[in-house]
Amino acid sequence: MAVSGLIMIAFLLMHMYGNLKMFVGPESFDHYAHWLKGLAEDGVTKEGGLMYPIMPAGQFIIVFRAALGLAVILHIWSAATLARLSRKAAGPGYQHKANQVRTYSSRTMRWGGVIMLAFIIFHLLQFTVIPAQFGEADPAHPHVMVIYAFEQWWMVLIYLVCMVLVCMHVRHGIWSALTTLGANTSPNARKVLNIVAFVVAVVLFVGFMAPPLAIFFGIV
Repeated sequence: MAVSGLIMIAFLLMHMYGNLKMFVGPESFDHYAHWLKGLAEDGVTKEGGLMYPIMPAGQFIIVFRAALGLAVILHIWSAATLARLSRKAAGPGYQHKANQVRTYSSRTMRWGGVIMLAFIIFHLLQFTVIPAQFGEADPAHPHVMVIYAFEQWWMVLIYLVCMVLVCMHVRHGIWSALTTLGANTSPNARKVLNIVAFVVAVVLFVGFMAPPLAIFFGIV
């Protein structure tokens, strides 16, 4: 669970970097989107791309999505397995229940994860699987689809709520994952882990929300 979670956090950081290209300009964002998928400027023709010519044009994104999908599946499977083992170890119930001091993020990891999964599915449908059903879609100019989406106030609101949940999940996830992997060895180490987890969560929130808000308010 720790390893699959860190893989997904690394993906979020890369995804955020790509989204921020909206501030460089439409051409930069479109070039980046086409480069990832190994497409020419028309957004349809296979041409070069990431890992080309080591891999055929347009093949890397398929392998990448498969690996990321596997990480998601393993993360969900790990969560379900750990929940089952926890219930089994707890026995039939408690005579007296007293919650330990925990952060809100840690207490909401399970239901937050379910909502995030629903958001991921919606996000993929919106921008990858059937983008034309959610508004304007131009293969040659991916930035048009992004701008159209975040000109809608309700889309920005959905994105805002989901990013709050994602970053809460990430904040506790980083701390928990690094603790599982042996980094939580002292009070000072624990403090550093908390700072790292908080900083990464804040960076992700600001980085992911900056383009939608800039589009909504007409800055880009």
